[in-house]
Amino acid sequence: MNETAPSDSAGDGEEQLPRVGFIGLGNVGGKLSSSLLRNGVDLTVRDLDRSMAEPMLAAGAKWGESPADMARDCDVVITCLPNPAASASVVEGPDGLLSGLGSGKVWAEMSTTDQAEVIRLGAKVAETGASAVDCPVSGGCHRAATGNIAILAGCDRAVFDTMLPLLTRMGRQVLHTGELGSASVLKVVTNYLATANLVSLSEALVTSKAAGMDLNVAYEAIRISSGNSFVHETESQVILNGSRDISFTMDLVSKDVGLFKSIADNAGVPTEIAPLLVDIFADGEARYGSREWSPNIIRRLEDACDVSVLAPGFPAEMVDTEPEVRGAEVVIDTRS
Repeated sequence: MNETAPSDSAGDGEEQLPRVGFIGLGNVGGKLSSSLLRNGVDLTVRDLDRSMAEPMLAAGAKWGESPADMARDCDVVITCLPNPAASASVVEGPDGLLSGLGSGKVWAEMSTTDQAEVIRLGAKVAETGASAVDCPVSGGCHRAATGNIAILAGCDRAVFDTMLPLLTRMGRQVLHTGELGSASVLKVVTNYLATANLVSLSEALVTSKAAGMDLNVAYEAIRISSGNSFVHETESQVILNGSRDISFTMDLVSKDVGLFKSIADNAGVPTEIAPLLVDIFADGEARYGSREWSPNIIRRLEDACDVSVLAPGFPAEMVDTEPEVRGAEVVIDTRS
């Protein structure tokens, strides 16, 4: 059983927070960094596309001239980037974080990445006297925007305690998963499960349409039944709207299911569903483009059956309507 420690309301302003650098202001990173700024953190930001930073610069954030400068000037530097190669470039490339990190500083990797790579880079970070934590998020961009997303964090307990005040300003539920790299494994596991659910929901919705069901009724039948899920309550809605916009693209899904399959293969697990998901999304990328929204994987079945899975009354994008509250650590109760 999991118990969540009591949370305070956001913005009490009492706690002394570290100076934070944030690199990578895309669909997720832009929202997470905005939560830090909104909650009073001294923030320096950087992205290859400076225009992505303009709203935060206008709200009081500072611009980071280079990763090395940010590592020198900040106590914590967070990276939230599209793939392991991008993170490696920021950490160990010319004028990278390693040039500026030192004792007492922290590199926090919030990207969905490879366990072996985050451990490799973490070892280089440790050589500078700094600490590393992998702390990916899960729960959708709409919950990242409101600071209500979940965060998994892998690192030494002392580093986790240092990071917790920052993490609870970006997420509602924060779980210490164990040593560095453990959060990256579990993040890939959760993304794999979400992908499997998306593909099964695509089959269910197309089948409902082809069988003559009213899709508004089908949506509610799934929602109130044992077939319900987080993915249904989010991605099915933008599928039925037709926007298919969940701020996540097919190439990112392919990366995640590929990472999951590699973990399973290395552990000697003879997976059956994972190889199918790899093939399905490779086909989706070939048909519709790598940057197509991931829920449009349903088009493979729509095209095959000559149907359109659309229904009135569903939103074009998801919006989190829950109020923002200060997050808290999720404490695992191991009592029998």
